[in-house]
Amino acid sequence: MITKFTHNSVYVLDQDRAREFYVDTLGFELRNDVVMADGFEKGAGKGFRWLTVSPPGQPEVEFILADCRMGHSPENSDQIRALVAKGAMGLGVLATDDCHKTFRELSERGVVFLSEPADRPYGIEATFRDDSGNVYSLTEAREPAH
Repeated sequence: MITKFTHNSVYVLDQDRAREFYVDTLGFELRNDVVMADGFEKGAGKGFRWLTVSPPGQPEVEFILADCRMGHSPENSDQIRALVAKGAMGLGVLATDDCHKTFRELSERGVVFLSEPADRPYGIEATFRDDSGNVYSLTEAREPAH
């Protein structure tokens, strides 16, 4: 039986820049930054960097900031890189207690938003892209109706 969700891969264009963006700009917590031994990557003698971060106070969920080459052929990794850069690899949702305040704080830290906070049926939402192009919804959930 599956008991919980622990890791999710987020393809990034540059792992050093991604680490800086997620940790220094978004305030995520660094969990792992190690180079895995040979045999974990296609082709002899390669290996890869295992870089994971978590939202503050949520260590049970880790974002794997994955190099687009990890586990992929050169042709596929080029296609993945192009899709990431265009923002076409999916949408993540990050929760906040105060969307307007978090929007101001992240804007001051250099995050470029695609949309300002706006009322939606599910709450208040603003959207932004990370330094690689991945799109996120920053959402303050609406209180459930009683």
